[in-house]
Amino acid sequence: MSDQNSDPRELQLAVEWHAAIGEIDREAWDRLARPLKTPFLEWEWLYQLEASGSIQPHNGWIPVHLALSHQGRLVGAAPLYVKTHSMGEFVFDFAWADVAEQLGVGYYPKLVGMSPATPSVGYRFLIADDFDQRLMTAIMLDVIHRFCRDNKLHGTSFLFTEPDWSQYPIDAGFSAWEHQSYLWHNSGFSCFDDYLLAFNKNQRRNIRRERSSLDAAGVVIDTVRAEAAPDSWFSLMYDYYEHTNEQFGPWAAKFLDRPFFEGLAARYRHRLLFVAAFVPMRNNPVGLSFLVHKHDHLVGRYWGADRYIDNLHFNACYYAPIEWSIHNGIATFDPGAGSPHKIRRGFRAVVNRSLHYFYDQRLRAVMESNIERINRHERQQVGHLNTLLPLK
Repeated sequence: MSDQNSDPRELQLAVEWHAAIGEIDREAWDRLARPLKTPFLEWEWLYQLEASGSIQPHNGWIPVHLALSHQGRLVGAAPLYVKTHSMGEFVFDFAWADVAEQLGVGYYPKLVGMSPATPSVGYRFLIADDFDQRLMTAIMLDVIHRFCRDNKLHGTSFLFTEPDWSQYPIDAGFSAWEHQSYLWHNSGFSCFDDYLLAFNKNQRRNIRRERSSLDAAGVVIDTVRAEAAPDSWFSLMYDYYEHTNEQFGPWAAKFLDRPFFEGLAARYRHRLLFVAAFVPMRNNPVGLSFLVHKHDHLVGRYWGADRYIDNLHFNACYYAPIEWSIHNGIATFDPGAGSPHKIRRGFRAVVNRSLHYFYDQRLRAVMESNIERINRHERQQVGHLNTLLPLK
């Protein structure tokens, strides 16, 4: 499973399990999380998910965060959750649950490592820079396996994993399942017109038409760092988030409560960006998109509006964030999960990974014997989508 010499006692590591992120010192956690590319493993984001009631045992997310300390200093950590279902993970593993049922073995409860309800690449263990990453990963995996067996959990999964870190669990016996997502790369653009020049003539005209249609409708788009946004926008964002999900009925992805958005206003503004849509005679935005940025990476998370305005979604969720990215040195922009219309806006299809280990040998053998065929099909789909990019 993992390296033989991976007993935490050999490094004098103290192992603790925590039932809430609030039990762990914020600054100690963030010393490990701040250097990472992803903003979604930082203490405040995870804390607001739990403190708001959005991610709690009553809705199938049981926090069991792992912390390893050396001489009183936190040197390893992993946000982990015992799950009794697969909702809010955005890795649709229901087929594996069906296989488990056919084999007569359990699938739930399971252990999941991710930033809950956040389908964004970057999950990994948080490890101090002066400790060996591979060895610490091996130690933490062994601790996790013992925890799962002691508590009769049926599997461990790490979702939307950081590419460089992923190889450590794979080498320790985890199976890598590949999934398709989207990513925009800044190719050294100096302005939005440079971005447009990458497209063929027809798509350049289409994008210009989608942008100018808002001018014709009297809609003004403003991109605002959250430090400069009023507190009321955080609650309004929840209203629009809820309204967006209502339109999808049973296929909605509503996992967050109003206090989550309001709670981010206090200590997480520095990571947040709003794109606001205004119309005459209205002080409040009639539409908002909500994005998170860190270092040179931008992630689109939520969006909504109080009315339908043609092309508002494309402008608030793609064009305005891309323009802001170009002017603010952003190298990559993850627009979030969704449909292939992103291809038409220059987002490339890319592969992300989830990592899985089942404790029943039969179920593990089924995944191991089929996963390469499944991944090959997914890579073919990614390749096909990228042939549809309307670039020159």
